[in-house]
Amino acid sequence: MSRVSFSNPPGVPAPAGFYSQAALVEGAGRRLVIAGQIGVAPDGSVAADAPAQMQQALANLGTVLAAHGMGPHNVVRVLVLLTDRAHLGEWRQARNAFFGGHAPTSTLMVTAGLADPRFLVEVEAEAVD
Repeated sequence: MSRVSFSNPPGVPAPAGFYSQAALVEGAGRRLVIAGQIGVAPDGSVAADAPAQMQQALANLGTVLAAHGMGPHNVVRVLVLLTDRAHLGEWRQARNAFFGGHAPTSTLMVTAGLADPRFLVEVEAEAVD
């Protein structure tokens, strides 16, 4: 039987609502489900533009992965939400820098908005080891 534990690791901002930053499923292997990460630093500041928000969201994702003994190479699925199609090229550059040669499954959606009008990108992921 699998065991699920939820966490909000130090180094990423506290959730803005009632959710966890990560859910670790342990059994025969481990599966980590990570909540959407946004361009908010641990101190609560919001990065000024889309590229900076992408960098911060990916840094937050990396911190959550590391808190569970994983890294970008463990990611098997990514869901990306952008508020403007014009940022697609910038997202691809940020994604490639973060994942290097690793290419997890990915879904990208352009949406009218996110939870706060200042947010321009959100990145959700699942990882296994």
